Parts: sequence; structure tokens; C-alpha cells
Amino acid sequence: MKLIAHIATISEYNDKIDIETLHPLVSFIDFSNVEPQKRERESAEAVSFGFYSIFLKEDTNCEIKYGRNSYDYQQGTLVFIAPHQIVSIIEDGENYQPTGYALLFHPDLIKGTSLGQHIREYQFFSYDVHEALHLSKQEKKLIQECFKKIVFELKQSIDKHSKKILVSNIELFLDYCTRFYDRQFITREHANTGVVEKFDILLNDYFQSENPQAIGIATVAFFANELNLSANYFGDLIKKETGKSALEYIHLKIIETAKELLFDTGKSVSEIAYELGYKYPQHFTRLFKQQVGYSPNEYRFLNLDISQ
Repeated sequence: MKLIAHIATISEYNDKIDIETLHPLVSFIDFSNVEPQKRERESAEAVSFGFYSIFLKEDTNCEIKYGRNSYDYQQGTLVFIAPHQIVSIIEDGENYQPTGYALLFHPDLIKGTSLGQHIREYQFFSYDVHEALHLSKQEKKLIQECFKKIVFELKQSIDKHSKKILVSNIELFLDYCTRFYDRQFITREHANTGVVEKFDILLNDYFQSENPQAIGIATVAFFANELNLSANYFGDLIKKETGKSALEYIHLKIIETAKELLFDTGKSVSEIAYELGYKYPQHFTRLFKQQVGYSPNEYRFLNLDISQ
């Protein structure tokens, strides 16, 4: 098993590829200006960064692995890596010359700023690498304009305005990426519809199996894993396609299943709750009343009266 290399600081990363550090908390790298990297596929190691990393790759002979998934770059794709995520970057050839760009910024840069307060809203930092952002030519041009503004500021002397300007430009860049991801969800509508259909099938299978008793309450993470997607990407996709969060979608299925089970008067509400994966029946009762407006027992007696 290969060791995990941790690169904690921006300057440490810059030293590793032999470029000048212009700012201790931000770096922009044009890989065409970096000396060829002497690496072999067999020597690839896992690495984690102590900072946010965004890579815009222009070549196809580079592979990134994150978790159990891998992504072979196409030209013009963006990959976002949050601090302390573990990835393996594998590059072919003894004298590999990378192309493309990297934007790196340390969490300390955004502390106390609007971006620092909202950084978790940019959920694509926790997407898997095979869920990268594929840029159109126009989008790529706009991203490069954002990069130019960041580079311009990095080349100025650091003063009291530097942090605000840098953070504002990084936030603008991330907002554009959010817009482009929304576009990607739309343009891949056919594939996304397939995911929703598979989600429905998995939900039905889950509640017709022993999984609720064996595993517990159905979770977003479980179904994302079954579909080979990260939980955040899966959640965003379901929200875009259905207008409901993945958790809301699961809750609707729980309520639908519970309503059917409540017609069986031979089962108590507690037994139904356990059958649906709830360890504590009162949690099921609370969800049911929130969703339906009646407690499970009230719903049962109301509908039994109507059916008789």
C-alpha cells in the first residue's frame, strides 16, 4: 500500500514543482511553464492537500483517482478538490509535460469573508472526480478571464486590498462554475433521467428487502453509493430533476410504503416503524405526522372508517 503524501501549504506545492510563490495563501499555475515531471505510472502515490485545489486540464494522458472512481481527462474539464481529500494523480511517461492550469487557495485566505461563510454551498468540491465539470468553448473563455484577473492581482505587491480583491475574484469564479454545473445537469438530461429511474427502482427494492432491518433507515449516501455517485452530486442531480432533495424523495417513499402497511391492522405502528428501518418508532411517527398531517394511528383509523 502506497503512502499518502500530504502537502499542507501553497508554498510547499510551489516548491515541489519549482515555481515562485507570489502569495502564501493563493497560487495560480500555468503548467506549460512548469518543467517536465519525471514520473512513472507505477510510482504514483496518493496525495492530500491542505488547501482548495481546482485543476483545468488540457491533456488526456492524466488520470485522477478519488475513492474507488477514476476520471481520464478530456480537454477543457475542471476538477475541484477540497482540503484533505485523498486522491491519486497518475501521469504517463518518464518526462510528462502537464498542460492546463491550477488554482489553489488556502482556507486561511477566506476566513472571516463572505466566501468563507458560504464555501460549503459549493458542493462540487466534494463531487467525485468522474463528475468533473465539462466546459464549453465559451465557458472556458470566461473561466480563463477569471484566471487572468487573479493572476494580475497576484503580481501586485501585497497590501490591505489584496485579500478582498483575490477572494472576490475567486468567489466570482466559483459562482460561474455553479452556473456551468447547472447547465451540465440540463444538457445531460437524458443520463440524469436514467439516474432518477434507477433511484426509483433501488428505493422499491430497498423496502421490499431485508435492508431496512439489516441496515436501518434509507439514506442518501447508500443510494448514491449504489449509483456510483458522490452523495452531493447525487443530491444536486435529484434536486434539479425532481424539484425535491434526495432526502425528501426518500421520505416520500417511506410515507408511501407506510400508508400501505398501515392497512394491515395486524401490525402495530411500532412494528411498521421497525420494518421501515426506524430504531425508535417515535421518529417514524414524527415524520409521518409532518408529511401527512395525521399520526399513523389517526391515518389508519380514518382510512379504515372510510373503507368500511
